[in-house]
Amino acid sequence: MRRKQFRVLGVMSGTSLDGIDLAYLAFTSEEHWKASILKAETIPYSQKWVEALKTSAELSRPDIAALDEKYTDYLAEVIQQFIQKNKIEKLDAVCSHGHTVLHQPAEGFTIQIGNLPKLATILQQKVVCDFRVQDVELGGQGAPLVPIGDRLLFGDYDYCLNLGGFANISTEIENKRIAYDICPVNTVLNEYASRLGFAFDSDGVIARNAEVNQDLLKELTELSFYQQKPPKSLGIEWVNSVIFPILEKSESTSEEIIATFTEHVAVQLSENIQHHSSQKVLVTGGGAFNTYLIELLQQKTKSQIILPQKNLIEFKEALIFGFLGVLRLENEINVLASVTGASKNHSSGKIFEV
Repeated sequence: MRRKQFRVLGVMSGTSLDGIDLAYLAFTSEEHWKASILKAETIPYSQKWVEALKTSAELSRPDIAALDEKYTDYLAEVIQQFIQKNKIEKLDAVCSHGHTVLHQPAEGFTIQIGNLPKLATILQQKVVCDFRVQDVELGGQGAPLVPIGDRLLFGDYDYCLNLGGFANISTEIENKRIAYDICPVNTVLNEYASRLGFAFDSDGVIARNAEVNQDLLKELTELSFYQQKPPKSLGIEWVNSVIFPILEKSESTSEEIIATFTEHVAVQLSENIQHHSSQKVLVTGGGAFNTYLIELLQQKTKSQIILPQKNLIEFKEALIFGFLGVLRLENEINVLASVTGASKNHSSGKIFEV
């Protein structure tokens, strides 16, 4: 079998709005795919961009289109600076997720901005992007897309758990990859931390030192989404229309809400993991740095909770979207119907040539 090698950029912006993740990646394929992160960096959003993206779901379609133009220009600038700073040459592609503005697969659409053809023109690079739309057109959830990477790159783990704006989990059941969103995480915790003057609850200190509102915890636990069977996915619209109203109605302090929601996340995570000491759970995403949340999770499950090296915790999603781009260039399957509920496995993503 011929050995294949790729050098790409993986670019990811998540719902937690902490910034744009960029990862310079090497992939090789012989008998199995292998990946390595060569350089990686998160470029924080300015407060102006945080506000623009936080409220983008409320915009009209023409206003979303206008934001898309501006965001694509901004994304191109950020990517170009990363390429120049790290003296990167001869890329096979820039593989970009863009930023999700609307995600309503039940209504037949999902919108990620920053995926316009001009991204390739500005960068003078081949671009692979807009990975979610085709899956929704095929009747799928358009999410989560990371599980193909979990299967092919991180198959030694029983579960891959990502704690970002939302928590999602990926595992194999009877030789089928199953993955789905579990619950919100940093979309909620960061909002209430910001009301206290913090970007996030560092190490879970606020949650550790505040009281859990048991009535609020019970109300959250009883939400119908948690009773649904996968495939299922969440968007920021659900948090805005369902979660925040419940939290506000409780009249709890921001500290109590952070403590209660951290407990809620730990409960939901533990209910989606088998409680067995032989089970290995790889945990990545910004929530992996929340020491208190990880402690709660470890208390609630007997499984092995494994935190990898810092750059993998921070950049696993960027790495896997780079991988999705490589698979798309090879016209190999990069979205699994068993995960998203689409009518078939498929190779998703738009390719824009220079």
